[in-house]
Parts: sequence; structure tokens; C-alpha cells
Amino acid sequence: MKIFRWSSQVHKWLALIVGVQVLFWVGGGMLMTMMPIETVRSEHRVAAAPATALDPAGVIDAAEAARAAGVTAFGKAEIRTTRRGPVWTLTPIEGEPVTVSAVDGRPLPPLDEAEARRLAALGYAGPGKPVSAAFLPEAPEETGREGPLWRVDFDDRERTSFYLSPETGEVLTRRSEMWRFFDLLWRLHVMDWDDGEDFNHPLIIVTAAVSTIVVLSGFVLLWFRLRPTRRGRRVGDKG
Repeated sequence: MKIFRWSSQVHKWLALIVGVQVLFWVGGGMLMTMMPIETVRSEHRVAAAPATALDPAGVIDAAEAARAAGVTAFGKAEIRTTRRGPVWTLTPIEGEPVTVSAVDGRPLPPLDEAEARRLAALGYAGPGKPVSAAFLPEAPEETGREGPLWRVDFDDRERTSFYLSPETGEVLTRRSEMWRFFDLLWRLHVMDWDDGEDFNHPLIIVTAAVSTIVVLSGFVLLWFRLRPTRRGRRVGDKG
């Protein structure tokens, strides 16, 4: 029958075209669901920060901090405690946020390698030890951030990396070999091999449409093969 032969050809050739990507969708999706997202994000490697009370008498107000930092006008001011002391983060009307000491309004001294290792170790929970620390003038793509960062690597089984603020020493984000493997699977899954951010681009839409045709043609073939003919044989049977 013509519709049987047509469905067979469509199913075969289109399956050859999209088969590898379908394998990435199914196999990669299966692997991603088997990986606990908390582990992927290295949440189990984060030490609980001790509660630290902020003494109002020991800090200056936002306006005084802005004058000391040379910020003429700001739209937002946030004060918080860090392992390097209390800080003000001032967001100007125009420009990037400025973080200064909440004690005197001066910029915090830059971290050195020894302090970066120490602060990373304080924020880490697990059996690993810091094995390297490097100052990165530009944040790597995997962090999703901009500007300079300190990277401290640990020797645990996931090869965890902490990325620290060069000003406050706070752990801004965490990455590991498990995260990088998950990220690779995700990029293959959404067919965005650049940064994995675009998941509704034309290529994936066309591939999904072709895959749908493969499935539908497969149903047509199955129906013809299982449908008995008048002679008790099925379409496509040989002999």
C-alpha cells in the first residue's frame, strides 16, 4: 500500500536525521534526572555561616559612607555583615554598585591568596582541602558573572570550586565537575552549544517537529503491521 511504503520511508530517513539528537534528549534527560540538583549546585559543600549581630554604634550611615566613597547619588543602599567586617553596598543612580567598609566608608583592601584560601575554607563543608587559589581578572563564563573573582579549588571527589568576591571574600557561586557535566548535558539537550541559555531557537523547534513526524509515522507503521488482512496476514509480513 502506498501509505505504508510512504510512512516507512519517512520514518526511516527522518529517524536517521534526528536520531542522535533524540538520544541526547532521552539519554541526557535521564542522566540529569538522576543527578540531585542540590549536589549539582554544591549546596552540600556550603558551611552554615555563624549569625553575627550588627552593632549600629560601630558603623556609619549610608549617606556618610557614600560621601567617603565619592558616590554623589545612590538609589539603593544595603548593609550586611561579612567575614571581613560590615559593608555597605551602594548602588548609584548610574553606574555599578560600590562596596565599602561600613566602619569608615573606605574600600576594603584586596584579598591576597592566603586570605582567599582561608575564607573559602571557612565557607566550605566537606572532606576537601583548598589546593589552589587564583585571582581571575575576568569572571569565567561558567559563573554567569562579570568582573574579577577569586577561584579556590578543593580536592574533594567533585573537585569543587568556590568563586569569591575580591572585595568581601564572600562565596558568590560554586562549580564542580558534576555541575560541568550537567551543564554539558543541558547544552546538548536544548541544542544551544554556546551558553545553554536559548532553548526555543529555530533549530530545536524544527528538530522537535521532525521528531514528531517520526513518531507519528511510526504509529502508522505499527497500525498497518498489527492490522490483520482478509487472509490473516499483516501488512509488511514476508513469506
